[in-house]
Amino acid sequence: MNEQLALFPLGSFLLPRGKLKLRVFEPRYIRLVKEAMNKKRAFAMATLNPFVSQEHPDRILPLVCKVQIEDFEALPDGLLGITLRGIARYEITNRWQEPDKLHVAEVSPVADWSEHHLSDELKPLAISFARLLREYPQLAELYPEPELTDAAWLAGRWLEILPMQPSLKIRMATTEPDACLEQLQQWLEHNA
Repeated sequence: MNEQLALFPLGSFLLPRGKLKLRVFEPRYIRLVKEAMNKKRAFAMATLNPFVSQEHPDRILPLVCKVQIEDFEALPDGLLGITLRGIARYEITNRWQEPDKLHVAEVSPVADWSEHHLSDELKPLAISFARLLREYPQLAELYPEPELTDAAWLAGRWLEILPMQPSLKIRMATTEPDACLEQLQQWLEHNA
């Protein structure tokens, strides 16, 4: 059965077990957060396609990640800050906008990656990610207990942070974790 989710479209990419901090200020997204906190309607992070116009039907890419609000705070600038955790992947089957321009979609579930032990050949990616956690305290704050030996966790986090085309991220996210990490390793070798 299809589920209905409100959408929070951004240039960011999020997968299950990933975390994201956001500042919320537009009235439609404040409403989206309130509805989620009141258990009225859940929402998902959606990725924008930067290569098409805002009115283009493919502006929002079809793979979305349902999220859970882990924390919220009033920021010094008066805006609402939220910390989200990805909990499940879905594919958009139908999408529309409500009167305040909030995007809403009917979605169907997409199987998530299950935990998968990292092979020795792919351990350099875990070592590199551990280095990133040491160098970027904001990233380390999101992941105080990184699951660096889990290929699925590691592949998801790399996909979230690398500056690659969103459609490529989605394509890689539909492969198995080891295959995804192998592609990411090749991408890093060519783009680092």
